[in-house]
Amino acid sequence: MQTPSTGSIEDRAVGVLLGGACGDALGVPYEFGPTLSERRVPEMIGGGLGPYAPGEYSDDTQMAVCIARALRDHGDPLSAESLDATADAFLDWANGGATDIGNQTRTVMRGAGHAFRRPGVAGVMAEFAGGLFAQDVPSAGNGSLMRTGPLALAYLEDPEGLARAADAYSGLTHGDPLASQACVLWCEGVRRAVLEGTLDGVRGGVELLPRDARERWLAWLDEAEAAAPHTFANNGFVVSALQAAWSALTRHPEGYVAAVHAAVRAGNDTDTVAAIAGALAGARWGASGIPAGYVEAVHGWPGYRADGLAGLALEIVRRHSGRS
Repeated sequence: MQTPSTGSIEDRAVGVLLGGACGDALGVPYEFGPTLSERRVPEMIGGGLGPYAPGEYSDDTQMAVCIARALRDHGDPLSAESLDATADAFLDWANGGATDIGNQTRTVMRGAGHAFRRPGVAGVMAEFAGGLFAQDVPSAGNGSLMRTGPLALAYLEDPEGLARAADAYSGLTHGDPLASQACVLWCEGVRRAVLEGTLDGVRGGVELLPRDARERWLAWLDEAEAAAPHTFANNGFVVSALQAAWSALTRHPEGYVAAVHAAVRAGNDTDTVAAIAGALAGARWGASGIPAGYVEAVHGWPGYRADGLAGLALEIVRRHSGRS
């Protein structure tokens, strides 16, 4: 694997994709299972809903890779070209690469499938997702939060731009503003962690939300810091997923492993909560903080191993910030 200097911005940037993927692969075997005891050590043993090979990541990272490749290959992430490339990548993945796919995302993929590889496909997809929300179809699942961490790598110096991008990329499949707001908070957390090596960005990101949403999210973060991850058992819901991941990180500040293990032990949607926690934990502690055994084992669609994920992260940073 490419090995940036320990503690460098590049080390932490690589940690975003690699940390999310390793958390995902750790959570796969326990998905929709019960809460694990504190003595239970999660392992990359595969199985799960795939069934997956040991170390194989699931749809959480697969969709993050779709976004990351669009960010690598295109300029402004908010351009029609970049959004269409991402929407097309989602559809291509759903039609041929998905080892698992959430109900909400599956519905949107079917509704927008007719626009595959046509100009404006992202608009069609977002309109369909928004229409579901307008019809009171539950639209606040965790499926956009799990994948949007890589956006931070394209906006390391631009928090406002990142917030707009998080909103737009969440809205491709999730019309509920709660999903968008969760992505804004987590992406800002990832951005600040990459730059500073802290977890301050999640609370700081509240200022990027609409004013009428800020107190509610501060209260939800307070709840997460005061309770164990398994408290938020309904973690298919985006707010509970964020709370479970935030609880794991803030209550287990020892490093990447402690935080991600706590996320897996929460039970239920373990791969997604651990992928969410893992992306921020990787950004905070860097790729150098992820155990070598995890790095050696992790792999998944469309053929990435740790080297490929590392290279993808660094290419995004270099394209969008000029870092070398």
